[in-house]
Amino acid sequence: MLIETNGCLGTAAMNEGRTMQVIETLAEGLKREIKVVIPAKDMEVRMNERLAEVKDKVRINGFRPGKVPVSHLKKVYGKSIMADLVNEIVRDQPPAILTERGEKSATQPEIAMTEDQEEAEKILSAQADFEFTLSYEVIPAIELKPVNGIKVTREVAEITEDEVTEQILKIAESARSYEAKKGKAANGDRVTIDYLGKVDGVAFDGGKDEDAQLVLGSNRFIPGFEEQLVGLKAGDEKVITVTFPADYPAKNLAGKEATFDINVKEVAAPGEIEINDELASKLGIESADRLKEIVRGQIESQYGSVTRQKVKRQILDQLDEMYQFDTPQKLVDAEFASIWRQIETDLSESGKTFEDEDTTEEKAREEYRKLAERRVRLGLVLSEIGEKAGVEVSEDELQRALYAQLQQFPGQEKEILEFFRKTPGASANLRAPIFEEKVIDHLLTEVNVTDKTVSKEALLADDEEEDKPAAKKAAPKKKAAKAEATEAAAEGEEAAAPKKKAAPKKKAAEDSAE
Repeated sequence: MLIETNGCLGTAAMNEGRTMQVIETLAEGLKREIKVVIPAKDMEVRMNERLAEVKDKVRINGFRPGKVPVSHLKKVYGKSIMADLVNEIVRDQPPAILTERGEKSATQPEIAMTEDQEEAEKILSAQADFEFTLSYEVIPAIELKPVNGIKVTREVAEITEDEVTEQILKIAESARSYEAKKGKAANGDRVTIDYLGKVDGVAFDGGKDEDAQLVLGSNRFIPGFEEQLVGLKAGDEKVITVTFPADYPAKNLAGKEATFDINVKEVAAPGEIEINDELASKLGIESADRLKEIVRGQIESQYGSVTRQKVKRQILDQLDEMYQFDTPQKLVDAEFASIWRQIETDLSESGKTFEDEDTTEEKAREEYRKLAERRVRLGLVLSEIGEKAGVEVSEDELQRALYAQLQQFPGQEKEILEFFRKTPGASANLRAPIFEEKVIDHLLTEVNVTDKTVSKEALLADDEEEDKPAAKKAAPKKKAAKAEATEAAAEGEEAAAPKKKAAPKKKAAEDSAE
């Protein structure tokens, strides 16, 4: 189908009656292809205008200022100016064309120009029409449906004093004191050891440490390691044998039997933990009451996050049922690629395969492709809802999101700022999640919400996650919500719960014994 319309070459061009041809050469589903033709005469007129603008500014030997003939200027600067015009046109006209057509492109339109050198020379010399094509997918028109039929249950768990106390005790482990003892090491004791790991009698990288401190029973080292230290005393030496788990991240050690030469330097018994002002002071908090307040607030925040995610999932599931339409394939391809990179990373880090997860790569790709389509479709729906509702993301909100990014990567602040400053669309990655959450907030004012008090266990139950295909898991499970909430609550806020020093976290722990 060919649809030819007259366009304009910028505002000035429109005012002077210049024309360009905008010809639709493909309209298939969401795919569009547009051919744009700008007559050589129009290009020459515009070039001559530019030459007239620079005539009084250029300095050319042999000519007085302002007296350089246009023909000579054209010979010297014509092609350069024409190249600038071409770049301006392919930069400015696509958005104008889409606006005139009432379309939104799902991605940046692809622009194709002639690759024939002879033809390109003719265009730059204003001896041939300038032609280029736009290829893109349109964002489908979405007719919004009433959301007052959406019903969600908002689960809320009450926080007990026992739970607050339990989390404070976990935090207090970082401030627990130990006192050296002469007796045998028991679970709960802290041992200070030197160790050297070997496989087939040969020491391996990362298998050695000195003055490593380990609390027995903490399960920080690989299975079987800590148990064989129980009963040892300061000054004892022992060779223990362990087997690395089959899914151990270091491939050269996974499933291998290893020995560790152990030298026990100290055995220390744990001191008592009491929740009082002294404990709070050790954690940098002014009082025990304030410590309890902080921990309770942190637990409330974590449980609130779980509640929010469950409510959001219910809304998205129902929106997914309400809207079915074709999605731009390039958006789906990009989303799938992002998901798949994470899946491959997860599998690599866990040492697992698709077969270990009772599926195949082909089936996994099919399931995650469906997930990508769902995400894109829901993203378009939420975007439309937000636009109609007037949802906006403020500059302050973007700045806070950027600051949060900087905090995650200390020492790399300059590089991150440069990335967002120079990368087109980078700020959209900050804006998108903020916008989405604000749209969810808007929907929560319109859908039917029923509050329900549940137990902590029910709230933190490891439900099927929104971003995991329903049919089969094709990658290792993400950390359960319960574990996430417990860990974050145990950390408290930064002043209340400085992170424990990983023991031993010198190269040995991560590469071998843990």
